[in-house]
Amino acid sequence: MPTAKNLQANRAALAHRLSYALRHPGRIPRHLRRAARDAWLRYRSPDHIAYYRAVMRSDTRRNPDAAVGSQSRERWNALGRMQFDYLVDHGLRPEHRMLEIGCGNLRAGRHFIGHLHPGHYYGIDISPDILFAAQDTLVAHGLQDRLPTLTPVRDLTLRFLPPAHFDVVHAHSVFSHSPLPVIEQCLAHVGRVLAPGGWFDFTFDRTEGEEHDVLREDFYYRTETLTALAAGGHLEELASHTRAALRNGLTPDEIKEVLLQTAVYCGIPAAGSAFRVAQQVVQEETTPQE
Repeated sequence: MPTAKNLQANRAALAHRLSYALRHPGRIPRHLRRAARDAWLRYRSPDHIAYYRAVMRSDTRRNPDAAVGSQSRERWNALGRMQFDYLVDHGLRPEHRMLEIGCGNLRAGRHFIGHLHPGHYYGIDISPDILFAAQDTLVAHGLQDRLPTLTPVRDLTLRFLPPAHFDVVHAHSVFSHSPLPVIEQCLAHVGRVLAPGGWFDFTFDRTEGEEHDVLREDFYYRTETLTALAAGGHLEELASHTRAALRNGLTPDEIKEVLLQTAVYCGIPAAGSAFRVAQQVVQEETTPQE
């Protein structure tokens, strides 16, 4: 059985790195090569987006599958299928319009493209090089007639995309490679492109100890940090999502319970504002029209 991840570990701490090296001496040369390469790339590209784009260019040239975190084609297939099955189990339907942030070389995207109606898949990535590999995936799996869109981006403002367009936005292993300003930018703008009743699914590497990063590539965050970012300053979006929730069968008491849970993380002032917005929407939706 796989061992449970240590949620208290600080992988950037010297003691952790020394302990890991003693337990895995065969991995030391590879780590040193990666650290030297990354130090050179950071020197040349101090901006995080430019730096990570350079990392992806280097990794993609060696192996596109490994560049998206899959050390073998079998692992690539398994992870892509896992992402697809998860979203289908949680309501992804063929008629939905989907935006995948950090689509990579379509590890999961090839499944989404085959599942959705033609033209309903939109993939973005900061790395043009991995998108070239994504084009190869489309050809290899005969998906050209599904008419997906693949676009390189410089940031996550999503300003070139239409408002209220996507039913599902998916970001797998994006926040785990992003500093907080990039995550905050994404959370501040993703609501604009979500259709009423749409949802945003993302993953991140969780820690219950000190937040940290390894080589400015792998970032570990506490749950409450990202919850607070997601809760801050999005009251207009909260109103539309509350209205959609009521129309899809949630009760006012269920919505109240969700807001009580988030209050622990986003703070009493933000929670109070959220309750006022939700209460107004509930009153509008439940008051009989004359």
